[in-house]
Parts: sequence; C-alpha cells; structure tokens
Amino acid sequence: MPQLDTSTWFLTIMSMIMTLFILFQLKISNYLYPMNPEPVEMKVQKHDTPWEMKWTKIYLPLSLPLR
Repeated sequence: MPQLDTSTWFLTIMSMIMTLFILFQLKISNYLYPMNPEPVEMKVQKHDTPWEMKWTKIYLPLSLPLR
C-alpha cells in the first residue's frame, strides 16, 4: 500500500492562501468608500408615559426578607 505524499502540501496551501489574499484585496479595492462621511442628526422624540415621573422598585420574590 503506497504512502501518501505530503511533500507538496505546504506549497499548495501557501499558494492558495496567497491567491485568496490577492483576490480579496482586489475585491476590496474596487469598493468605493465615501470620501467624507458626516453624521446625520436625528431628532429625538419624547414620549410621555405615566410611569416616567414615578419612582418604582421591583422586588424579586427571593430577595424579600424572611418572615
């Protein structure tokens, strides 16, 4: 039974990685980035709810003191 020849694996893997890197670089270089992006100001809407002015505290059943 013949042995598997792994002597060329390193060269094959390295060439594949280099090729993928070059292809990704070419793909990314074709993308047009905006020259000077500026933030857009958004208007904040105020919602009046009845519980905004009240102070509430929620007690967990396990955190209540023992009787």
